[in-house]
Amino acid sequence: MLYLCATPIGNLEDMTFRAIKILREVNLIAAEDTRRTRKLLTHFEIHTPLCRFDENCKETVAKKILQRLQAGESVAIVSDAGLPAISDPGADLVKLAIDAGIKVCPIPGANAALSALICSGLNTSRFLFAGFAPKTKKNRRELLQKLSTAEETIIFYEAPHRLKNFLAELAEVFGDRQAVLARELTKVHEEFLRGKISELIEKVSEPRGEFVVLVEGNKIAPLIDENPLDFYRKLLAQGLDKKEAMREAAKKFNVSRREIYNTLLREEI
Repeated sequence: MLYLCATPIGNLEDMTFRAIKILREVNLIAAEDTRRTRKLLTHFEIHTPLCRFDENCKETVAKKILQRLQAGESVAIVSDAGLPAISDPGADLVKLAIDAGIKVCPIPGANAALSALICSGLNTSRFLFAGFAPKTKKNRRELLQKLSTAEETIIFYEAPHRLKNFLAELAEVFGDRQAVLARELTKVHEEFLRGKISELIEKVSEPRGEFVVLVEGNKIAPLIDENPLDFYRKLLAQGLDKKEAMREAAKKFNVSRREIYNTLLREEI
């Protein structure tokens, strides 16, 4: 059995009884940062063997772990904090195990994205988890443009040294929407900052700690008498490029992009 075992995101009291039991019983624990995980295991008097499983060694170690699973042993994956396989290399091992016919079992617990969402005051009925945005500006911009038309609350993770620039890009692509910054969740300095994106930029002059960034969904919906072309132009005004705006308009009105393109050509003639 491969167990996906949640660990605390800050407060050690969030560790579940079941997680402690499983981590004591498995044959091996695979951890992204063994030094950090060893402190957690020591605190709960867990003496199970530990191996490193991160982006730098995941391919080699995954094969060894899979061999042990196929031999009948049980292995637990833990992330540095929260649920494994969410924005960490555990997702690759899960896929390998499933493809090999190994049972995968979740051991639920703390999660930063959902903890931030339920305290955000934003819409919780529909949300979209985007994780960490790409590091390169071009890829990051492309992702934000795709997400800018989503009507769901959007959740990002972001490091403190990149936060101000990321918020500035959000404001540029999304417009000055309502947003929430959740910092140091479950820790001593836990904090929620709420307001327009422009206001949040002013509030985080020297950001510290890990952040969850939540942004309200796009509230620009087509009017009853609005047509795909009108909606396409609204998206252009929001900052989307022509190709992406055409795709979103076609999806919203259930028409082909070719139909919108031909209408544009007819107007230009």
